[in-house]
Amino acid sequence: MVALPPLREVVARHGLTASKALGQNFLFDGQLLARIAAVPSELTDAEVLEIGPGPGGLTRALLAAGARVTAIERDRRCIPALEELGAAYPGRLRVIEGDALAIDAPSLFAGKPHIVANLPYNVGTALLVGWLSADWYPWWQSLTLMFQKEVADRIVADAGDDAYGRLAILAQWRSTARIAMPVHRSAFTPPPKVMSAVVHIVPADAPVGVRLDRLEAVTGAAFGQRRKMLRQSLKGVPGALAALETLGIDPARRAETVSVADFVAVARTLS
Repeated sequence: MVALPPLREVVARHGLTASKALGQNFLFDGQLLARIAAVPSELTDAEVLEIGPGPGGLTRALLAAGARVTAIERDRRCIPALEELGAAYPGRLRVIEGDALAIDAPSLFAGKPHIVANLPYNVGTALLVGWLSADWYPWWQSLTLMFQKEVADRIVADAGDDAYGRLAILAQWRSTARIAMPVHRSAFTPPPKVMSAVVHIVPADAPVGVRLDRLEAVTGAAFGQRRKMLRQSLKGVPGALAALETLGIDPARRAETVSVADFVAVARTLS
């Protein structure tokens, strides 16, 4: 185990404070961070991509777990602290200053990394949607991501749940998603107004004969008017109502009652 100064001491020495504009909330609890780093499969000598490491709390835990970490950080104030951490783990930490939304992350790796991150709240969903929309099998091995609890609930929701919608279907139609652990707001500095949760997503085989653009068209129309019956919400999608009839799906149902598998079946018919 590499001996490191307490993270709070590093933050104080560099004069770092969490930026609300960048959606930052720092985690200092070493035991909690180690638990998050343990969620993916064995990380010894594994490639890991971390987004928004800030002063490096989760980065420490990933390095201690044996990972080789590439960290993308937009806030240049945090770069010196991360460089100090890199010096403590020679050859194990690569720090890239920049906006994760603008960087071609797949090009940074020869293989497939795990993505582990306490995502900035203001870009987390956009990054997730991009990763889930990647070619399949995707360029990453797994996703272990911190979200606001309400976003986490939307990712893992089942048909019939209040949180069920397009994000759940995108996350579940060709991968498995689960909440690995809840995280209380008091664990963060400063504490956010909402609770958080860590979500773990692992890719699976894509259903045969289903195009993502067809699935997105169907779910976009269905949940765009989620209080309406499918016969009304899907009438603008060519072939969708005929697909419902072929598959025996009652057009009087509403989108939130239709399972991921049934949406995939409709998309397959249209593909």
